[in-house]
Amino acid sequence: MKTFMAKFEPEKRKWYLIDAKGKTLGRIATQIANILRGKNKPTFTPHVDTGDFVVVINAKHVKLTGKKWDQKVYYRHSGYMGGLKAITAAKMREEFPERLIIHAVKGMLPKNRLSNRLITKLKVYPEDDHPHEAQKPIKLEV
Repeated sequence: MKTFMAKFEPEKRKWYLIDAKGKTLGRIATQIANILRGKNKPTFTPHVDTGDFVVVINAKHVKLTGKKWDQKVYYRHSGYMGGLKAITAAKMREEFPERLIIHAVKGMLPKNRLSNRLITKLKVYPEDDHPHEAQKPIKLEV
């Protein structure tokens, strides 16, 4: 028996469209991460980028359960003394709603160089309109 090794074939990638309106952030992020990695395909290989593109619309209308809108805090650091910045999930939804989904999905990808390539295949938009109609994305019900 020979072990199957998938090859990097960018022309065989599909495009999926996910509507995040009224969906829970963590549940939608796990399915997006699986599609980006290619875990939904029978030819999944952990060290090869076999995943597809994902377009997420209505990121502004994603849900969080409980009191997470006020209690969940996202941190970043500038690298300088006293450069720690903190922003709550509610404030991030107002200013950068697409970052909520990108941050959740990035945390579910492997922590290596492959994840930087995988996250570029995720396109997130705060409202209904997106510029990827030419790719004919397949509507995916999550």
